[in-house]
Amino acid sequence: MVSAAGRTTRAIRIEKHGPPEVFVEREIPLQDPGAGEVSIRVEAAGINFADLMMRAGLYDTVPPRPYSPGFEIAGVVTRVGEGAVRGSGEKWREGDACVGLLRHGGYARDVVLPTRNVFERPEGLSAVEAAAVPVVFLTAHVCLFESARVREGETALILGAAGGVGTAAVQLARGAGLRVIGTAGTEAKRRFVTEELGAEACFDSRGDWEPGVAAHLGERGIDVALDAVGGSATRSCQRLLAPLGRIVFYGLSDAMPGRSRNWLRAARAWLNTPRFHPLSLIKPGIGISGVHLLHLHAQEELLREHLGRILDDVASGRLRAVVDRSFPLTREGAVAAHRYIHERRNLGKVVLSR
Repeated sequence: MVSAAGRTTRAIRIEKHGPPEVFVEREIPLQDPGAGEVSIRVEAAGINFADLMMRAGLYDTVPPRPYSPGFEIAGVVTRVGEGAVRGSGEKWREGDACVGLLRHGGYARDVVLPTRNVFERPEGLSAVEAAAVPVVFLTAHVCLFESARVREGETALILGAAGGVGTAAVQLARGAGLRVIGTAGTEAKRRFVTEELGAEACFDSRGDWEPGVAAHLGERGIDVALDAVGGSATRSCQRLLAPLGRIVFYGLSDAMPGRSRNWLRAARAWLNTPRFHPLSLIKPGIGISGVHLLHLHAQEELLREHLGRILDDVASGRLRAVVDRSFPLTREGAVAAHRYIHERRNLGKVVLSR
């Protein structure tokens, strides 16, 4: 329900699908926080590749248009609903720094969230850093430790190791004692993955990286591959798996290489991604799984626990929020940010900030 005072906020919205220029900025009603909710002034909003696919019309988990994309925000509590308490049991108060998770709506000046989706922002963690953490680190954590069940000494292949999820996954895998091999699209990105994040090797994702990975590892093969690319990359991952190796599939970026939807390219990526019959997994002894954070409702408490620890680890320096750059939290900023990511220029996360 909208407050009697007629409060409003500004939001960057998707009213039709297309290239980044379809974004519009609108004045929209701002609800009063209800019981167990808080209103948050957004200081920074993280951008994920899924946002680009939503805007292009290639993402299925979306509300009816018009809506704002954005799964993660960092900001300050401005209003507190009745019974709005933190995980510790203490009440949220106006002025508290926080981090929030959403199903959509983060590209806005203000949001109202239930407290189960709001986390304390650790002291010393900027809004931009905090907004860069939740989705990529939770995705990487679930892929590695919940889905693949990695163990110390195993070898992980991380496609797109210089991206948001990729940089998070390299750090988490290294921290767990895994050998890490990556792929990335430029020499500068590959150096960052090896020299800054500690991967053992990183190969050129723009070419045929499979022979280089195979030669590097020899007969050993890889134990787990994190694949958000699809198409022929998935086939390469399959061929590189060691016995009992696992592919964790969490995206299909190969379906959208340009700024707008291309149904032919999307269909080609879909068709080129291998299908796995259960019997085909037996002889090589491999496993395939998929991860989509928005569909893990039954694991919400587990995700909350993980994210709380991850935020603390970033604040303490044990993990690093890799932020490429921030753009203004405006329509023009969102357009420029999406163009930047489409051009594969980002190393780590891109964030919108005030």
